[in-house]
Amino acid sequence: MSAPVTRPAPVPAQETGARTIDKVSWKSPIALGAVLVLYVLLMALAPHEGSARFALSTSRDFFQIPVFVVPAMTTAWLGAGVGLLVTGAAVLAARARRRVPLWWISVYAVFLLTGFLAWAAAGSPRDLSVVGLLSGAVVLAVPIVYGSLSGVIGERAGVINIAIEAQLLAGAFSAAVVASLTDSPWAGLLAAMVAGMLVALVLGIFAITYRVVQIIVGVVLNVLVIGLTSFFYSQVLVPNTEMLNATTRFPRLPIPFLDRIPVVGPVLFNQTILAYLMFVIVGVVWFALYRTRWGLRVRAVGEHPKAADTVGINVLATRYRAVLIGGTLAGMGGAFYTVVSINQFGREMTAGAGFIALAAMIFGKWDPVRAALAGLLFGFATNLQNVLSVVGSPVPSQFMLMLPYVVTLFAVAGLVGRSQPPAANGQAYVKE
Repeated sequence: MSAPVTRPAPVPAQETGARTIDKVSWKSPIALGAVLVLYVLLMALAPHEGSARFALSTSRDFFQIPVFVVPAMTTAWLGAGVGLLVTGAAVLAARARRRVPLWWISVYAVFLLTGFLAWAAAGSPRDLSVVGLLSGAVVLAVPIVYGSLSGVIGERAGVINIAIEAQLLAGAFSAAVVASLTDSPWAGLLAAMVAGMLVALVLGIFAITYRVVQIIVGVVLNVLVIGLTSFFYSQVLVPNTEMLNATTRFPRLPIPFLDRIPVVGPVLFNQTILAYLMFVIVGVVWFALYRTRWGLRVRAVGEHPKAADTVGINVLATRYRAVLIGGTLAGMGGAFYTVVSINQFGREMTAGAGFIALAAMIFGKWDPVRAALAGLLFGFATNLQNVLSVVGSPVPSQFMLMLPYVVTLFAVAGLVGRSQPPAANGQAYVKE
């Protein structure tokens, strides 16, 4: 009879010299603290006495909500107090190796934002329209959300899509030309989808078939499309503006009854067709990724392409389909600029929205619903500058212009926590 096997007792990490890894990130408490310090400094160094007026309804609503008048500095310091409590709780949670709940961060953001808006609107005779702020945020989030969905689908399949900016810009240019020639925004939208798909096809050829470094391909495509659209804009569109660069825009389509609900109605139910499609497509992409065989194959290819190939999944074809679908969605986002926002194409008019869409994708942890919510956050930050300029805020315009990018940096670097991309993201696959 064989002797029993004795297992050696585990050696403590302190005796072996191994380091224990704290899996809970301190990034959230640090980011919350940094924002709070900047906020307090602003309130202390540049106080604005007076009252702020917040309007929560429009003249078309079923009933009118009275305008809220609040003391500006009291509201601002109340926001600072709540922010301090949340920051302290986040520090204690990190020390106890627990994650900071998302609702804590949401409460922190709401109170600090309310305090900032009260400070910015102090003494203004005009009402600060909360409905206009939220409604404009949804509008400006449209291209960001479409771009982030493009990134989610491509990177879930293992292809890094840095070329979202190029797809948005190509979509905007194509929509302007085709919509101007046909006098149909629907034709412009279709042309934008095709343009986005073509840019995605070029990305797929180099990144999937020829296995070029995907980030390099994306950067080159961005530079290429910016150069091409700028050239054709100056050489073709400018001399023929009336024929090639004057589109018919999609009108707003208010949904009867629903659009007259106070606050919610004007924000969600008085939008253009591209905004309504955005909400539908977010749900469709979520369902397709998590509830269909196609989505299972896409996620398998992005996590472990060799194992997927072993069970009979065509890795390269799956990646191509995902990249092309993503390019189509990004093209729809590009159409927003020329058949919804304004009625003509402008040089580099996307202004880095593709990179903000990438940040929304990372902030959303490669999930379509979370990425869409992150896109709405960045749209809100973009629209904030417009609303504050209307009420005559003393905040410098240069600061407001950089606000969306500052929010992007804090969101990705500080509040996203541990975010792991698909395991095979960016890795070329060679069939053995």
